[in-house]
Amino acid sequence: MSATNATVTPAANEASVAVTDEVVVLDYGGQYSQLIARRVRECGVFSELLPHHVGADEVARRKPKGVILSGGPASVYAEGAPPLDRELLELGVPVLGICYGMQLLARELGGRVEGAEVGEFGRSQLTVGETGRLLDGTPREQTCWMSHRDTVFAAPPGFKALASSTASPVAAFESAQRGVYGIQFHPEVIHTPYGQQVLRNFLEGVCGCELGWSARSVMEEQIERIRTQVGDGRAICGLSGGVDSSVAALLVHRAIGDRLTCVFVDHGLMRKDEGEQVVRAFRDHFKVPLVAVDASDRFLTQLKGVSDPEEKRKRIGGEFIRVFEEEAAKLPDVQFLVQGTLYSDVIESGGGTGAATIKSHHNVGGLPEDLQLELVEPLRTLFKDEVRAVGAELGLPERLVWRQPFPGPGLAIRIVGGEATRERLEILREADAILQDEIRKAGLYRELWQSFCVLPDVRTVGVQGDSRTYGNVIVIRAVTSDDAMTADWARLPYDLLEQIASRMISEIRAVGRVVLDITSKPPGTIEWE
Repeated sequence: MSATNATVTPAANEASVAVTDEVVVLDYGGQYSQLIARRVRECGVFSELLPHHVGADEVARRKPKGVILSGGPASVYAEGAPPLDRELLELGVPVLGICYGMQLLARELGGRVEGAEVGEFGRSQLTVGETGRLLDGTPREQTCWMSHRDTVFAAPPGFKALASSTASPVAAFESAQRGVYGIQFHPEVIHTPYGQQVLRNFLEGVCGCELGWSARSVMEEQIERIRTQVGDGRAICGLSGGVDSSVAALLVHRAIGDRLTCVFVDHGLMRKDEGEQVVRAFRDHFKVPLVAVDASDRFLTQLKGVSDPEEKRKRIGGEFIRVFEEEAAKLPDVQFLVQGTLYSDVIESGGGTGAATIKSHHNVGGLPEDLQLELVEPLRTLFKDEVRAVGAELGLPERLVWRQPFPGPGLAIRIVGGEATRERLEILREADAILQDEIRKAGLYRELWQSFCVLPDVRTVGVQGDSRTYGNVIVIRAVTSDDAMTADWARLPYDLLEQIASRMISEIRAVGRVVLDITSKPPGTIEWE
């Protein structure tokens, strides 16, 4: 089979990974919906997040042990508000409603839901009158996190009202006989101290789930799945050195051995020594067949005279495709392409309602439409933190497992307002190396979502010794975040910042000034361009 002149096809097996137990979370638009699925997984149960309108048949196809209805911004009485599919209550599995999900259940089953005079947002005091099955093991008085305006004033007939809060007469209810449970507060957020206990009560005590979801179980399951999909075929992986492509490559290598070939394209835009680290880890340590291509001259030629960030991205992506195509064409009988597509990619693309609505994620830099390869996506059901856990289980070096997010165009888009020349790249690369070195020494690397340097096309006057200097400006950017949707600037210690700035100016002759970016997201973005 030729590696070109056909079409990319999605993975043959689009169904969720086969696990013993699963709980489905239906998303009604709440800001914490993804977090619910993550917390369920942290309890040891596999969970998928699906759109609320997916339909009871699609939910039943997954054979879940339970269903969770998420929160949402709408009022249950608002025109066009997401409705409850009554057939979900006929699946024969327990159902838990959270916030809006609880209000839907209450209204559908004959309870009383009304708009309250005062909404309840943030921390609230929860008083437990009767623990029932859902609140078992939690104290009578506890704090929780609320985010609602409509309120349940009366539980449905036959239900037990378990708890109340400052503004919610019924903050939790249950009917063990019907297998329907509801809580007004959000157990998935850290501001609800007993939230995980409540979820475990539902998962283990109510649904009867076995808490067996773990990095090791994921690894073993995916290796078997890859063997089934690939059979005796051969695969290729575009290896960027990031944790996603690295873990995907190692899983496939465990499954099919030397029938996987990784292609690592060094575009000359990486951070200091990263190319060598990738080659050492995969070719020398893991013994994965690896084609390493030094294409830095080609990429710098493409970037000559280009300062616009979007044009940089287009040229880098286009050149990557050409290099990858050239290397793929040299490999005989390749039928599969390995990609590090994550579950967050699937969710953001509207996935989960069936294969027809899930787009192919060309994570290897934007692969061409005419590349005839079937996708192998072993991380498709995993969040980023789970990918890291699997990487650690596979023995991936710590520097690769915990590598902070890095843009595909690399350092080129961190050179702001100017051309990415070899000289500027070297200045930025050395500055970034100093930043990372000092942050690691301070033990802060894993606490930060991202930390990096920016080189704007600006020079400023300075004095070194008895001489006047006219040097480049380096901007330090460090943020904390859970998911990159929002981010706050990191409060790095002053003495650390002083050490970083002193080293940059002393060790890099072209640097004359160091500044700190203290903009959060929003209103700013994490990257500058």
